[in-house]
Amino acid sequence: MTNALHTPLCEKRRRVHWRRRLQENWLHLVMVPLALLWLSPMIWILVTSLKTNVEVFDQSAGFFPEKLNFSNYPSTLAVAPFGTYLLNSVIVTGSILAGQLVTITLAAYAFARLTFPGKNILFTLFLLQVMFPIYAIFLTNFVTLQEMGLINTIPAMIVPFIASGYGTFMLRQSFRQVPSELSDAARLDGCNHLEILWHVYLPLVKPTLIAFAIISVVTHWNDYMWPLLVTNSEGIRTLPIGLGLLAKADSGADWPRLMAGTTLVVSPLLLLFIIFQRRFIDSFMHTGVK
Repeated sequence: MTNALHTPLCEKRRRVHWRRRLQENWLHLVMVPLALLWLSPMIWILVTSLKTNVEVFDQSAGFFPEKLNFSNYPSTLAVAPFGTYLLNSVIVTGSILAGQLVTITLAAYAFARLTFPGKNILFTLFLLQVMFPIYAIFLTNFVTLQEMGLINTIPAMIVPFIASGYGTFMLRQSFRQVPSELSDAARLDGCNHLEILWHVYLPLVKPTLIAFAIISVVTHWNDYMWPLLVTNSEGIRTLPIGLGLLAKADSGADWPRLMAGTTLVVSPLLLLFIIFQRRFIDSFMHTGVK
């Protein structure tokens, strides 16, 4: 009698336990398939980079290679000077980010906390950079750089992107959320504008700066059209252009080597995300929080 009552009670408790677990973890059940869907192109790229050309086009071959073919990576590095391309990409992306952090910080502080004639009109004109697609100003930027004698140089890939309307708007909104009492207290202590900006505002908007830095690095690391337009020598080209050269071989695209090159291009960003993923996620979560 006791066992007969005990068994339904245990089953009921078990069902309640699993129902509670399902309610607590239902989001994971939804996100896991989405994560696998997002990872599927990366998995395909990595697997293809370890195949032979025959296996890529053989319909009877399986998804995974019969034998891992790591020779695609050294052969890819031999086709083009990927070491030079990597160094150029780091220089270009790092220089753009450094310049943008300076310009957007100063501009955002001026638009958020200073009062001067024509402030609103100037800010509206500044935001036009966000409204127009970058491809719409390629010609004018190219002509300007040509008159400056910067075509086919590293600065040609950096100078047009030193200012960012999107970054200025993003940081201005964060500055406006900082209580003005903090800057007033710093001013009473004798701080000038630069000291107030450095000691009061910047420490409070670090999540916004990190979020913008992520967007900027990913955008300019993967940029293909502008570096292709302003460069014509291997010594100053970047990684996306080197990857494009692999796809335009005379005998057609060598897919294993092309995928090996793609892996080399995206690996630094993936490694950067894996190392700093918690800081990245926290920065985006706190960017939109007042």
